[in-house]
Amino acid sequence: MLAQLIQALYNIIDSFFIGNYSESGLTALSIIYPIQLLMIALAVGTGVGINTLMAHFLGVGNKEKSDETAGVGNFLAFAMWFVFALICWFIMPFYAQISTNSQEIIDEVIVYGRIVCVFSFGLFFESIWTKVMQATGNMKIPMIAQIAGAFVNIALDPLLIFGIGFFPELGIAGAAIATVVGQIAAALIVMKKGCKRSPKISKYKEYIKRIYHLGFPNILMQSAYTLYIFGLNLILKGFSDQAVTALGLYYKWQTIFFIPLGAMQTCIVPVISFNYSAGNRERCGKTLKDSVILGMVLMLIGVLCFEIMPDVLMGTFSKDSEVIRIGSYALRVIAVSFIPMVTSLIFPVFFQAIGSAFKSSALTILRTIVLFVPLGWVLAHFGLESFWFTFPITEVITTAVGFIMYSKSRFGRRLSNGYTI
Repeated sequence: MLAQLIQALYNIIDSFFIGNYSESGLTALSIIYPIQLLMIALAVGTGVGINTLMAHFLGVGNKEKSDETAGVGNFLAFAMWFVFALICWFIMPFYAQISTNSQEIIDEVIVYGRIVCVFSFGLFFESIWTKVMQATGNMKIPMIAQIAGAFVNIALDPLLIFGIGFFPELGIAGAAIATVVGQIAAALIVMKKGCKRSPKISKYKEYIKRIYHLGFPNILMQSAYTLYIFGLNLILKGFSDQAVTALGLYYKWQTIFFIPLGAMQTCIVPVISFNYSAGNRERCGKTLKDSVILGMVLMLIGVLCFEIMPDVLMGTFSKDSEVIRIGSYALRVIAVSFIPMVTSLIFPVFFQAIGSAFKSSALTILRTIVLFVPLGWVLAHFGLESFWFTFPITEVITTAVGFIMYSKSRFGRRLSNGYTI
């Protein structure tokens, strides 16, 4: 949680400095956000697959196969970076042009997007090596790495954006450079413990197949975020660029309050996978129950902040009165979704950890593809204020379906054992 808190802070600080540099840059960050989410989806999702498979092998006492799984991660990190960087370099102009009509914002999206994508190798390797270490219970070094990377980013942001001292004034390009340098710094810290020897190439096919069988639900879940945020941006583009900016700023603040969920999603997967493989069903159910209760208690903080001082939160980044007006209303409506969102996000990773990839994927598809964008499109026809109710309606429906799936599983049926929710 501490590491993710720092990560959230440097995302917010990025927006703070860019918001003070130019309003167009702030909108550009909102537009490029889905692409950054897609990178994270591939990197973290693959890492989760490696993490879960390693935890499985450790749970059955096979350390050799656990280490071989980790060794395959190096190849996967390089392959993902190379393909992603190559594709993004060529599609970035097209992506920018369909996201906004402002030539100034288009230019800034291309500059920022190409830098953070082409030099994203630090993100991919750090994500894989971090998950390798977490599978063995080593949370300390990944935490230190992410904190160090964040501080590097935070320190470089004002220097490169505004051109302080002997540093050149680079504007939004400076923010992008600061981001990738921070990612590379974090990767270097976890490299020694996270980089494992590769197994024989003949074993790659077997391990990659199992890694992506386990990691695909997470990749799908994270990638779906990219698709639905991109879809919501296109819907809001029909209203104004300020509406797009307001949505982007919501996601910046959301990151802070979602730290408990992000941390628990990371931590409960190997715990549940290990105990499920070891036959300890009771601890699996208890882990789910405790994470849901804790998540709901902590998310109340986000609800209170969004309801009490939304104008302050929006005004931190933007001085545009229209952005503040739209965003303040949006935050109050979206806050209603925070409590049901806990279970709508934790149920998929629970099913993923016990090997129920279909249920995990089904919940993710329901939330992000079946509900979010189509529902947002329908509600947008009734006006911008109605559009924001997309969020609470989606989370309530997803949670209800997730609970039904859980109640019909072996965990939900065995009420007498005392470990259901």
